Amino acid sequence: MTDPIQSQIELYQSADGTVTLGVRTDAESVWLSADQISELFGRDKSTISRHLRNLFADGELEREAVVAEFATTASDGKTYLVVHYDLDVVISVGYRVKSAEGVRFRQWATQVLRRYVLEGVALNEQRLTQIGRIVRVLARSTDELVSGVADVLSGYLPGLQALRDYDDGTIVPPAGDAPTWTLSYADARAVIDHVRAEFPDDHLFGRERGDALRGIVATVYQGFAGRDLYPTVQDKAANLLYLVVKDHPLADGNKRSAAALFVHFLAHNGVLADDLGRSRITNNALAAITLMVAMSDPKEKDLMIALLMRMLAGDGS
Repeated sequence: MTDPIQSQIELYQSADGTVTLGVRTDAESVWLSADQISELFGRDKSTISRHLRNLFADGELEREAVVAEFATTASDGKTYLVVHYDLDVVISVGYRVKSAEGVRFRQWATQVLRRYVLEGVALNEQRLTQIGRIVRVLARSTDELVSGVADVLSGYLPGLQALRDYDDGTIVPPAGDAPTWTLSYADARAVIDHVRAEFPDDHLFGRERGDALRGIVATVYQGFAGRDLYPTVQDKAANLLYLVVKDHPLADGNKRSAAALFVHFLAHNGVLADDLGRSRITNNALAAITLMVAMSDPKEKDLMIALLMRMLAGDGS
């Protein structure tokens, strides 16, 4: 990774006071360059470099997870990208060179990171309060997409705890309903054709790319060891929308088709409306969440699926 981290500098001093290091820190770890590790443990750089190569070659640590490049200003006044290693690497090298300073550094780093966590909790509470105010402002908008975002946040993520879950990427999906209706490829094709009729000038709308659409329908119903991987209506609906948006099974109209299939699937399984007959998801919210899925990183799939399922719960559970 190349300097994506919002880092700060903390000063570390060795027990005898002979070594003082400016240590890069963030909310998750501390980072030292090879030169700093060499200075910390009192070993020449070639020795440290050899141990670094060996610990990665031995598979002790995954390089991508523990290495970052930071922009560093050198003595010549120029800025260079310098490789840094996180706390796990420093501890591993400390064991290999048999240095007691590694234990002291770990204890110091743990205290620094604990302080960062406590400060982060206080900051997060402030940010969540601000988000609540922003949601109320968004809800006043006459723009359908903007007000749809407000629907998503205020209607389906009520309270600070739910907002914190969203901020942390740890939304827990609620329990769902057992399916009573099965979507077939023919059903999906009919829904897409119906939507396509509303956009006669979009000549590529609904044109399939290979068997991708069939594959998505099959994925929604896939199982393993006799168990359904997506056992509830909410599970299947959320994955259906996500896969049609992200896998691009159509030459054009993926987002519109995904939204239509999502609503069609929920309606035929009897969960589109709540007990009072009110739709669990507004048109504005549906448009907003579909665009959120489109803009999301593939690594955020679980978060998007859980958010969709939380929306369908409609009670903030």
